[in-house]
Amino acid sequence: MRWLRERSKVQLAAVAAAVLLLLALLPPFIGVYQTQLLTYGLIAAIAALGFNLLLGYTGLLSFGHSAFFGIGAYTVAFLARDAGIHSMELYILLGLPISALLSALFGYISVRHTRIFFGILTLALSQVLYSLAYKLFWVTGGSDGLRVPRPTLLAGLVSFSGPGSFLRFVNSYYYYVLAVFAVCVVVMWVIVHSPFGKALQAIRDNEVRAAFLGLRISRFRWVAFLISGTFTSLAGILWVPLNGLTTPEILYWPFSGEIVFTALLGGFRNFSGPIVGGIVFTYLKTYAVATTEYWQLLLGVVLVMLILVLPTGIVGAVSRLADRLKAKGKS
Repeated sequence: MRWLRERSKVQLAAVAAAVLLLLALLPPFIGVYQTQLLTYGLIAAIAALGFNLLLGYTGLLSFGHSAFFGIGAYTVAFLARDAGIHSMELYILLGLPISALLSALFGYISVRHTRIFFGILTLALSQVLYSLAYKLFWVTGGSDGLRVPRPTLLAGLVSFSGPGSFLRFVNSYYYYVLAVFAVCVVVMWVIVHSPFGKALQAIRDNEVRAAFLGLRISRFRWVAFLISGTFTSLAGILWVPLNGLTTPEILYWPFSGEIVFTALLGGFRNFSGPIVGGIVFTYLKTYAVATTEYWQLLLGVVLVMLILVLPTGIVGAVSRLADRLKAKGKS
């Protein structure tokens, strides 16, 4: 039995390495626009990974994760404008502790409640941040937002100026985000397969039984909230240099809905579901916006069809199909 588990881990690592290699080889073949779009997809996947630690593994549905994405983005904007920092590494090193602190605060308030009360409370907290970002225009730039110049990478070794700087930035930043994405996937995999992750799943499946086993429910949920918010904030930190501008719109509740949509699209009961969902949703939204002015309606129809036809998401449906094919092959 142990030999089978070790074999499955080796196979999984081989598949992950193959996918990572494929992603690394793509940019020369797909062009600058598709490379930029794929970078957005990887960033969305990081945000969805963090969100799914709450929804898929802890059983808590948050409608306020746009707050953490926006905290990361605005932290970078403030560091660039007020501190004159233009290093991506410093954005991450300074932004993550700030994001973790605010995630811990929001989590302490939110995890005392569950089900719809938890969702409404997270939504309310995100709306408070949205209102502050919108009204305090002398600090945040209001609806005009704050511009963020292209940062340097690798402690200033890679900078972007002069002719062709945009093309060099997109290609270099893609590999930078890909490396961070790979680290995030490994870290989240370790978390959800650790005793802590198993405890979260026990709480999700049967809170009463988990409490009888001696698990401190609120503490586990609070730590999960802290990790989840920090991951989503990291996505915001990575997003804003590529976008070049941050506005209050990323704090608004529809953006939280997009994060939820991403997890549902890929399949929140599977580890790889949010990753697939983040990339697919990025392309789906981009081409929906380019196709029709009623793109919100189109995305809504897709969500309804997803729930009716693929309740387990893309990855869940593919897994079930693979299991059926294996069963037919054995018979």
